[in-house]
Amino acid sequence: MGDERGMNNGSEKQEVNRTRCPWPGANPLMVAYHDEEWGVPLHDDRKLFEFMILDAFQAGLSWNTIINKRKNFEMAFSGFDVKKISRYTEKDFDRLMQDSGIIRNRLKIRAAIQNAKCFLQVQKEFGSFDRYIWQFVHHQPIQNKIRTLKDYQAKTKESDAMSKDLLKRGFKFVGSTICYAFMQAAGMVNDHAMDCFRYKEVAKMK
Repeated sequence: MGDERGMNNGSEKQEVNRTRCPWPGANPLMVAYHDEEWGVPLHDDRKLFEFMILDAFQAGLSWNTIINKRKNFEMAFSGFDVKKISRYTEKDFDRLMQDSGIIRNRLKIRAAIQNAKCFLQVQKEFGSFDRYIWQFVHHQPIQNKIRTLKDYQAKTKESDAMSKDLLKRGFKFVGSTICYAFMQAAGMVNDHAMDCFRYKEVAKMK
């Protein structure tokens, strides 16, 4: 995240002239996340669990807040190792509640531990969480046509269905709006603006 880009004048000029989605702003971490991760179809269970945790903690907050604390979350939550988190005890819960580097929300921390246990159950049933979660878009990224901020949706029928099923399986902090943010992050939908340099690049990915 936030790695140095090309340092010659040509590369700097190319970087300045790039058209991006309107939301990253000037935060280098947000820009790097937009350019390298957001909307890229994701099939790695560890990364899928990472985004599940981060999107749950984002509830009621800005993504900018979460991205600035991302490394802290990674350290606090055992590198997002789902098996380790599923075995967290009250001692771990207390440790997390005292960690000023993350969002110290009691319900969200409890949810992360609960979701790890549910995540393992889904893996056991489907072979991988990837196989389970991508069924909600029929294993194919949805290509949206975003032209203005008004075109962005907060939730869809797909995120509604995902939320309903996850809740039924015992997951917490998986309302439809949170699920849609997860879908955007994991590339289940391509919500890059059509004039963004990443739109066509991401559209080619599966």
